Amino acid sequence: FGRNRCMGSFHSREKKSSMAGKVVIEASAKHTATLIFLHGLGDTGHGWASTLAEIRPAYVKLICPTAPVMPVTLNAGFRMPSWFDLRSLSLTEPEDEAGIKSAAKNVHLLIEEEEKAGIPSNRIVLGGFSQGGALALYSAFEYKKQLGGVVALSCWLPLRQLFPIAALGNKETRILQCHGDSDPVVPLHWGQESYKMMKTFAPNSNFKTYMGLSHSSSTEQLLSEQNGEFCYPP
Repeated sequence: FGRNRCMGSFHSREKKSSMAGKVVIEASAKHTATLIFLHGLGDTGHGWASTLAEIRPAYVKLICPTAPVMPVTLNAGFRMPSWFDLRSLSLTEPEDEAGIKSAAKNVHLLIEEEEKAGIPSNRIVLGGFSQGGALALYSAFEYKKQLGGVVALSCWLPLRQLFPIAALGNKETRILQCHGDSDPVVPLHWGQESYKMMKTFAPNSNFKTYMGLSHSSSTEQLLSEQNGEFCYPP
């Protein structure tokens, strides 16, 4: 659920948030857009910051928060950074509904902080990998204001039994899901089933399959994120 880590600058915990901290890389030109990217299970914000900083446009601020450390049922109660408890690798087993909803509220706080700083919500993109991608999807649909887009890598839509009724917003927002066809952790069909379900109420959803890719990201994936559907205009 995690990935190889890169380095970045560390910012201390924000008030009112249970997140363990965040990596913030400021825009190198005039700041007009923000990307908030959520890591996978057991990783930290440092795990993605440097890689994403190399490909984001100069006017985009990058925020990579770190999840709080908690016991994870799937890993025999071992404590690690996790956005919410993962109880199984099955789409039919009960999920940590309270934990998912609480984590989404913390993501919303990050969005609201950017709005207070003068960045409109439609210039803020949510992204994430694995568990972080799942949280990005859920958080977007639970946010009433329109976002600039969602990039969800190797993940699924959590609490899908609550949708489409639970979708309070961003049903017209561009959503890009990317998934490897050789993923042994989050199977391709999880992503495909989430996509098919989301497409019924979020018509601007798109799904890309990457041949030979396991539970990781690729340069092709990340470049398509920047230069394809989610290349912000200045």
